[in-house]
Amino acid sequence: QVQLVESGGGLVQPGGSLRLSCAASGVIFSRYIMAWYRQVPGKQRELVAAVTNGGMMNYADSVKGRFTISRDNAKKTMDLHMNRLKPEDTAVYYCHAREVTTLTNYWGRGTQVTVSS
Repeated sequence: QVQLVESGGGLVQPGGSLRLSCAASGVIFSRYIMAWYRQVPGKQRELVAAVTNGGMMNYADSVKGRFTISRDNAKKTMDLHMNRLKPEDTAVYYCHAREVTTLTNYWGRGTQVTVSS
């Protein structure tokens, strides 16, 4: 049974930093492209950043230069380091895994990030 569990969300002031983590279980982690998505009420879920097993990374334009995604295949974890946070980064952040062969998708339950003074 595949499980993705996010942690690290919370309230932070503009300009501050947070680190989100995603722990995976029930998967052969190296077979998955891992990603972070975010969603605000009334809007579509959007891709924030993704990382392949080989370490290739992709970022949304809105977070380039501020966020860094990383993964540890041995620990089956993925992190998102978020710096210089802005109020518009406020959202529920979701961990996502896509199996590279079958394209099966899995989602975590999400963690709330609120950027406010």
